[in-house]
Amino acid sequence: MDFGAQIKKIRTNGKLTQEQLAQKLNVSRQTISSWENNRNLPDLQMVVQIAQTFNLSLDQLILGDDTMTNKLVKDGSEVRKARMNLISIILLTIGAICFLAKALIGSEVDSNGMLNEPFFLIPIGYLFLLSGVIGLLIALAKKIIKK
Repeated sequence: MDFGAQIKKIRTNGKLTQEQLAQKLNVSRQTISSWENNRNLPDLQMVVQIAQTFNLSLDQLILGDDTMTNKLVKDGSEVRKARMNLISIILLTIGAICFLAKALIGSEVDSNGMLNEPFFLIPIGYLFLLSGVIGLLIALAKKIIKK
């Protein structure tokens, strides 16, 4: 049974109109209609809310429909990709900040002839930059391989 039929069955078993179900889930009646006609699918958060509202397990609600299961798997995969890209960008930013800090702090020789400089910022900056670039290259490689 497809997801639209599942939603319609849940609604009719509960003796609800599309408008009443929409009010229960805080969505529009048109949204319910588009779900029932398989024009759109709800996001994962809404699927969980539907399951909780009608005391259903997620298995009962979605596993009968490959389209919905595939959408949920795809959504989860896209979240992981976005997280990986964000982490890579943060690593690149931290690396750039290390180089900027080294440039701004500079170096000086004190009265005893000792050189004082934040030398550790250079290797740390390279480490962060390299990690960020590797993360972005992995994401790019995965995207190319999928095509």
